[in-house]
Amino acid sequence: MSRRTRIFIGILLIYTAGIAFLLYRVVSDIDPRYRESAEESLVETSQLIASLVEQDVIAGAITTARLEPLFRTVYAREFSAQIYNLHKSRVELRVYVTDRSGRVVFDSLGRHLGADYSQWSDVNRTLAGVYGARTSRDVDGDPRTSVMYVGAPIRWNNEIVGMVSVGKPVQSFGQFVEDARARTLWVGVGSGLALLLLAVIVSVWLVRPFGLISDYWTWVRAQRTLSVSRMARRAVDAVRTGFSEMRDALTGRNYVADYVQTFTHEVKSPLSAIRGAAELLQEPSMPHAERERFLKNIERETQRIQEIVDRMMELTALETRRGLDRTEPVALASLIEDVAISAQPAAAKRNIAVKVNIRTEASTEGDPFLLRRAISNLLDNAIDFSPPDSEVLLTLETTSKLARVSVRDRGPGIPDYAQEKVFQKFYSLARPHNQKKSTGLGLAFVKEIAALHRGRIELGNAARGGAVATLTLPLLPPHH
Repeated sequence: MSRRTRIFIGILLIYTAGIAFLLYRVVSDIDPRYRESAEESLVETSQLIASLVEQDVIAGAITTARLEPLFRTVYAREFSAQIYNLHKSRVELRVYVTDRSGRVVFDSLGRHLGADYSQWSDVNRTLAGVYGARTSRDVDGDPRTSVMYVGAPIRWNNEIVGMVSVGKPVQSFGQFVEDARARTLWVGVGSGLALLLLAVIVSVWLVRPFGLISDYWTWVRAQRTLSVSRMARRAVDAVRTGFSEMRDALTGRNYVADYVQTFTHEVKSPLSAIRGAAELLQEPSMPHAERERFLKNIERETQRIQEIVDRMMELTALETRRGLDRTEPVALASLIEDVAISAQPAAAKRNIAVKVNIRTEASTEGDPFLLRRAISNLLDNAIDFSPPDSEVLLTLETTSKLARVSVRDRGPGIPDYAQEKVFQKFYSLARPHNQKKSTGLGLAFVKEIAALHRGRIELGNAARGGAVATLTLPLLPPHH
């Protein structure tokens, strides 16, 4: 994974973490806000009922005769109230009254008449002249049966002679909490996805307004037969290209500056060699053999610069392509055999055998010329790093959806320090037989070809020595 890709993924992860943290804070804050609203309403209701009871206090004694028929009638009322998504058809409010000792003298539900409630915080605090409230469960261990209670004092001649506690089941407004949480999560997730979609649209329509659609339409018109699955895959590739451009824009990728820097670094050494040889050739007394050696050196270094320039132009053209202009089914078995035959002369110079192991027939959709170049580059690398009198093995195997082309040599393998660098531009290891380095662009070229074909390239050390390069490509369905 390149540094730019890691930066882009990092930006997305930071954005996702920020949205997740914001949603967590908002969602976790919903329940306390609803509880505060419900408690505020209970405070007013408790004060109202306390004032009603105070009218019947006689010589400090609490009389609740009016409350019993009142709540019996309230609980028997029939009504239908649609409060947004909540349907309300019965009164769930509950009330109990205690005397100054905390003993229950009235219970609207008739469950705890005569019980000692002095230990409950809503009772003892209210009787002590301070604000009292509590939340308790009707059934231990079942949070769905929680009830909020708020107390209000009953006074006679400025003396607290009892208290009223008004309760409301949490479940009655819990539906609002769950509904608000669900809506908040959907809005948060929807907003996040909408922002990502907007970023893609911006990258596609503003960075390059009509390029992707034009390419897609050109590709559709070039197809002899239209397949929905192939059109969908092509559309996904177009969207992925938009993501790549968005990533490049976010990370400030500058191809010109990148290539100028790397090109300057790579040609510095051969240019220095050419300049040194040219200065020495100006000496009139130089022997003929030395002059020939320096001339060959100039020719060799000039050829190296030319090769770097040619490879850079090819790689640049490949990287700037948004997709494959024309594709066709490519039989990988015959392609591998042709590449192996073409490489025989170069391998024979060092007595290296090129063997092919076709385990199954397989086809992929792509550009046969580019795929041939990719496999040829892998095979050339394997031959360069193979010792004399050894072999290079090309293998084709498949899974249910993928085709894998492997190229294995019997060379020294990849050093640990080079594992993460082999696909970097201009990075090259010295060939064992001549200690020379290549342009360092071949594997980068293969990587771009693999990406254009929705595949990948991997290079590592084989279990029994040597290196193995694996080109993985999507397998073409059998009906094609």
